[in-house]
Amino acid sequence: MLKITKFGGSSVANAEQFKKVKAIVQSDPARRYVVVSAPGKRNSSDNKITDLLYLLDAHRQYHVDASNVTKIIRKRFLDIKTELGLKQPIEKELDEFFAKVPRMSQAEIVSRGEYFCAKLMAEYLGFPFVDAKDTIRFHSDKTIDWEATTSRIQAKTTQYENFVFPGFYGTTANNQVQVFSRGGGDITGSILARCTNADVYENWTDVSGFLMADPKIVKNPEAITHITYSELRELSYMGASVLHEEAIFPVKEANIPIHILNTNRPQDTGTIIQEQSKHKNPYAITGIAGKPGFASIYVYKKHMPNEVGYIRKALSVVEDYNISVEHIPSSIDSFSIVVAEQDIRDCEYELLAKMKKELKPDELKITHDLALISTVGRNMMDKPGTSGKLFAALGENNINIVMIAQGSDEINITVGVKVDDFKKTIRVIYDTFVKKENK
Repeated sequence: MLKITKFGGSSVANAEQFKKVKAIVQSDPARRYVVVSAPGKRNSSDNKITDLLYLLDAHRQYHVDASNVTKIIRKRFLDIKTELGLKQPIEKELDEFFAKVPRMSQAEIVSRGEYFCAKLMAEYLGFPFVDAKDTIRFHSDKTIDWEATTSRIQAKTTQYENFVFPGFYGTTANNQVQVFSRGGGDITGSILARCTNADVYENWTDVSGFLMADPKIVKNPEAITHITYSELRELSYMGASVLHEEAIFPVKEANIPIHILNTNRPQDTGTIIQEQSKHKNPYAITGIAGKPGFASIYVYKKHMPNEVGYIRKALSVVEDYNISVEHIPSSIDSFSIVVAEQDIRDCEYELLAKMKKELKPDELKITHDLALISTVGRNMMDKPGTSGKLFAALGENNINIVMIAQGSDEINITVGVKVDDFKKTIRVIYDTFVKKENK
């Protein structure tokens, strides 16, 4: 068996966390290839190394003295080296890096957190260091060059039985450093898993997988032990974030499961993400996630079906303002366009005026301060009455549903409610489908 093992920023934040990583890697010989992020926060008042590197780049751009920032970065890495008794000449490399900063790109600067962390981790584990700069290749449009990347990674796995690999970056065709979006170390691990045809991609973080609801809203929610990629996409989009959502695609295509695990509690079961799961979920739903900050533009037009392309016209107007559409619930003579509040904040009146001019609706209005809550579960399609049960529970608790949308694959029911009812709605849905079913 082969496991790609990726450790996030909190898992490599200091020497004590390095020790936990070593114990985890050594406990299973299948954990042959290790991916690391840059050191994260050691406590709530601390800074992530990547944030400090972005700050260093800002100092570079504005020609401001950055000596205080470089001292903090230098100390973080040297503390890890000293406490673990490592011999890696990290001081020299750091000095060379800081000297080159004025001539470096932002991407190269912010990638150095992973680079230096991987160098230290490689020595600590006794594994070779393999640089992502030499293996992960991007096309000019910033997509992965799979042919070149796979060839290079497979060459390294032939050369080395084990290695440590920095996450977050690769290089362009002209050998310039290119980074992923923040959290992109998860994507790196996913790429390695696909290119090595791994059996499992383990993603170690500071939580024991996904929970059925936000613990800040629902007290002690049940853990999700198994979830499909489709369900995860729905929950992640609505804010249930443990894994970078782009990390799903490389392994999903190769049907490689992702296992979310907790570095601080390695004994916990965690969450397995896999599209074809034989695990039987005891509940009709898998999880609930939501977020506030939406608005709904309501359009009513008598005999709308007789006017071909009417909804397309409305969407064209929205597109003219570069606004992303979240949902389009509709009826025979009306429809609503749900958008993020922040996207229309500076253009609301112009947008409505243009819609009125282009569409000539009988009624046009906008509702602000909405929250969207998605109830997700692959079991819902096999359990008649699930949506009725959900709507009845909200009605019994005096929660007014402003909008309803259901995915065509029947694994997601999204409701829109006023922001004041946001947390209450999540609690009611959780109680209805989890607490009551447990009794």
